[in-house]
Amino acid sequence: MQLESREHTQVMTTQVEPTPETLTSAKVAPVTSHVCHWLTPILYPLGRRVVMPLYFRKLKVTGQENIPKTGPVILAPTHRSRWDGMVIPYAAGKPETGRDLRYMVSADEVKGLQGWFIRRMGGFPVNTRHPGISSLRHGVELLRNGEALVMFPEGNIYQDGQIHPLKPGMARIALQVESGKLDTNLVIVPISIRYSELVPHWRCEASVRIGTPLKVADYCTKSAKKSALLLTNDLETAMRKLDKENVLS
Repeated sequence: MQLESREHTQVMTTQVEPTPETLTSAKVAPVTSHVCHWLTPILYPLGRRVVMPLYFRKLKVTGQENIPKTGPVILAPTHRSRWDGMVIPYAAGKPETGRDLRYMVSADEVKGLQGWFIRRMGGFPVNTRHPGISSLRHGVELLRNGEALVMFPEGNIYQDGQIHPLKPGMARIALQVESGKLDTNLVIVPISIRYSELVPHWRCEASVRIGTPLKVADYCTKSAKKSALLLTNDLETAMRKLDKENVLS
């Protein structure tokens, strides 16, 4: 992944506002994704044993037991740096959880050499300004197939150390998954990523704190709009609490 200074671009974002009707009825060209099973055994050890230990003086991870080993799950991290895209697989990728991760990423990030790697690590594009139904539908499809999907609910990278209001797209996708199939048991796992500096640099520290999952089925009792609002608010509350508890030591 390219990790230069374009911190304010939209990368791995979730500024999507689908409705149940558009996700199920629109006829569009499909979006696909896959995990390259010859490449991931190379990149995971390279990242864990070389890149991350060299760049970070200390990288602490707590709460990995909160990530389900099976079944559909959305990982919902804070978004403070391009390094988040490498910190998440370090903390929650296959070596730790036994699960391949999928990523909904900005369409700009799947271009060139960087895009070649992202696509083979399970990433697929979404136009963050005008989200295409095919990308959103693919996210729903992955979750209904029991995959682990990474989505950044704040929608942008923010370098002020604060949690920003969450976009409603994640909740709407999650509710669409849960309402379309009985006993899906989809959960959303809030994750706080903190760095010792607002803009991470060489030999800084990082801390990842993984919180208690939210059960999406608990929010399917009201209208779609009210359910999405309640789920978004509860996720934001959980992320704020988790972020306060995530203290670098």
